Formats: sequence, structure tokens, C-alpha cells
Amino acid sequence: MPNVAPASTPPSYRSILKRYDSSTANVKGYFSELQDLLGDFYPYQVSVAYLFFETEHAHNRALYCGVVKLHAADAELADSVINAQHLTRDGFLAVYRSVFGKPFPSALSAKFEKASRIRDSVIHGKKVSDAEMRQVHVDIIEYAEGVNAELSALAGFEPFGDLRGFKGAAGSLEKATTRWLLKGIGFSLP
Repeated sequence: MPNVAPASTPPSYRSILKRYDSSTANVKGYFSELQDLLGDFYPYQVSVAYLFFETEHAHNRALYCGVVKLHAADAELADSVINAQHLTRDGFLAVYRSVFGKPFPSALSAKFEKASRIRDSVIHGKKVSDAEMRQVHVDIIEYAEGVNAELSALAGFEPFGDLRGFKGAAGSLEKATTRWLLKGIGFSLP
């Protein structure tokens, strides 16, 4: 897993872009709009919101890929259930543990929580310094690299990236069995 230790705060948006450029191909591709959102035109709040929108999407992708690849869940039903599920941060961690059979890495969780506190302040209109928002950018890029490394080793896919062919040719459970599987993992089903 890549180093997720705190980095020094980037002094400008150019430093964020430099870190972005040095990230993995999958992370760069996944956050492809970031370059256009940084600079003089948009305030940092816009790119912070974008990063968290995409990160939450990657969390859902991780759970979806996990249940489809590792547990042979019916892909259509799994997609429907996961898209309808309201997951809090703690809820994601609990379901992650059920899907992957081990807890989410604590170093990654701490990095995400730190960035989330700043994001929450931004979203709720609180005063947040540009330096804090620049740090969030780097933290999320490093978080994405860490999650990708973890799930690549654990399950053979990277949720912050291209998922084509992630499952392979393996068969799937019937929808009725998939419903019981997803319910047992912790998803809410109608």
C-alpha cells in the first residue's frame, strides 16, 4: 500500500496539480476533471465538492464490485440495491468489513476522516483556509491511491479507476439468492 502519511501542505494549486500528475494512471483518469477545476476560475470549494462526490461514488463502486466479484451477486440487483442504499461513513465501514472479510485499513480511514472534517466545514459554509482545502486535495488523491492498492491486492480491482472486466467470466447467483446475500451483508432491501 502506498504511503498515506501526512504530506506537507501544498503552497498553491500548482502543487496540487503536481501531486495529481504523479498519481497512478487509474487515479488520474478517475479524477479527470480536477485539472479543469483548479486554477483562477473556480474556488477550491468546487474542487473539494467534486473530489468528495467522486470518492463517495468510488465507495459504492467498491462495495458493488466486491459483492459481484467475491460473492457472485447478480450484478443488476446488486447495482440497484447499492444505489438505493443510504450509507453513512460508519455504515460504509461496516458493510466493507462484511463484503471483504476484514476491516477497512485504519490509516486510510484516518486520512479520509481528516479530509472529511474539512469537507464538512466547506459544505456547511464554515470558514476554512485555502491551505486546509489544498491539503484536502492531496489527502484525497493519496486516499484514492491507498484504497486502490488495498482492493487490488485483496480483490483484484481498483474502484478509483476503470472497472471494465473486473469480474471476469464467473457466473452469478440467482436474484432471489442475491437478495438474501445482500441482506446478510447488511444492505437494506425492500
